[in-house]
Amino acid sequence: MKKIQTIKPCRPKWRGTMTDRERFNHQMQYRPVDRCFNMEFGYWNENFTEWDIFRENGITNNAEADIFFNFDRQVVTGGKVWLSPTFPQSVIEETATRRVLMNADGLLAEVPLDGHDTIPHYLTSSITTPEDWKRCKAERFRLDDPARMIDVAALQQAHPPTRDYPLGVNCGSMIGKIRDMLTFEGLAYACCDYPEMVEDMVETACQMVEHALDQLLPALDFDFAAGWEDICFKNGPIVSVDFFRDVVMPRYQRISKRLRAAGIKLWWVDCDGDVRPILPYMLEGGVNCLFPFEVNGCAHPAELLAEYGRDLRIMGGVDKIELGKGPVAIKAYMQTLIPLVERGGYIPFCDHRCPPNVKPRDYLYYLDLKEQMFGMG
Repeated sequence: MKKIQTIKPCRPKWRGTMTDRERFNHQMQYRPVDRCFNMEFGYWNENFTEWDIFRENGITNNAEADIFFNFDRQVVTGGKVWLSPTFPQSVIEETATRRVLMNADGLLAEVPLDGHDTIPHYLTSSITTPEDWKRCKAERFRLDDPARMIDVAALQQAHPPTRDYPLGVNCGSMIGKIRDMLTFEGLAYACCDYPEMVEDMVETACQMVEHALDQLLPALDFDFAAGWEDICFKNGPIVSVDFFRDVVMPRYQRISKRLRAAGIKLWWVDCDGDVRPILPYMLEGGVNCLFPFEVNGCAHPAELLAEYGRDLRIMGGVDKIELGKGPVAIKAYMQTLIPLVERGGYIPFCDHRCPPNVKPRDYLYYLDLKEQMFGMG
């Protein structure tokens, strides 16, 4: 924390006449703004060692990078809405090139020994049968666990009503974290072999979120809700559309009812890949914003915003592939986003963590161009 407080921004904050909080709420609710909300989703871990602009300025993580680039501020907070306690993390095996770990979700995961940023190769899960789940649920999903009681007073002090930034409440995951626990293949089998178990897992995840919301919503004035799923890839969702409609969506609706009663009108969910097959049911469930909206795994954001109109918002959608091609490609792509920013309900930023193949000078060009196009000039 001390280091973050001493970071010197490398560029001025975009000029504006509104607070970050006012700007975010107005932009996402299709109301006039002074300029576009300025944010980015972050960077691969390699960027902090490979980009000279990060190395030479001692920037080592995304929180520090947000301050370094002087982005507008937004914060998400909440309580424990998943495993408590988590599975003990430990090294099971190590060779010259790989390490096998037990991770916090109870998976044996194989990762490269050199630590380069990649998706782990999951070997096996601690949860494969209803008996495994019953035991895990009793040990790690107790509503009366003291760790699930939130220090609301501390959050009220940290995020007062007079704050100038938007504050979000964490709504967890209804199925993405279950995928993490069971693995992709394990979830596919479990939906066929043990459908009652999987639905009970979804129901339990929902109850964890509801328990946290019941503590938080009466006490703090939130601007938005935030969730995480990552249940889609380039060919669509990893669960069936019927499963999502019949099992996941009703839990979204229960959470959405609480959010709307508290005056929260925006709920974004971080889900990579092609969300189009399940998007109607996300919207029906109350999720009305996609984040960070990967272009190559789905579509240009203009396509979905045209199809769903003001019912949908999007955050992200700047094609990282185009960012890696240099200034001409960057400018050409950014020009396609001008009508979307002008219409509202859309905030442009890189459509996931920015990869290290993007040259630092091209990334700075992109930030400058974004300010020229969407700032106050």
